Amino acid sequence: MSDWPGANELDQPYREPTPLEKGRAVVQWLEYQLLQAKRRVQQLEAQETQERGRREQAHAGLRWKLQPERPDTSALLHRGDCAAYPVVGGYIGRDDAMIALEMPEVEPCRVCRPESGLAHR
Repeated sequence: MSDWPGANELDQPYREPTPLEKGRAVVQWLEYQLLQAKRRVQQLEAQETQERGRREQAHAGLRWKLQPERPDTSALLHRGDCAAYPVVGGYIGRDDAMIALEMPEVEPCRVCRPESGLAHR
């Protein structure tokens, strides 16, 4: 039940809210503000997570990864952001990727075409 005057009490003259009513109003307002602040923090955390993912994806695009040779396939060189092969052992730099691509047992990935990123400097 509300502490504020109801519709039938509007005909009565104004009365100052009691300290208890004022305190409850402040608590309600602060709870509302806290909820708004928590929602904003959640939004900012989600944005930060997305931005971190974009930065990591962009940085991965500047690196390469080497898929080891298997009995049925030769070793493959991928761009760092190629989804065809998830990073298991880590990334390699441009110089190592160029050396790997010159090796006869290493082929470039047909999906991400890592040699195109190596040709530009």
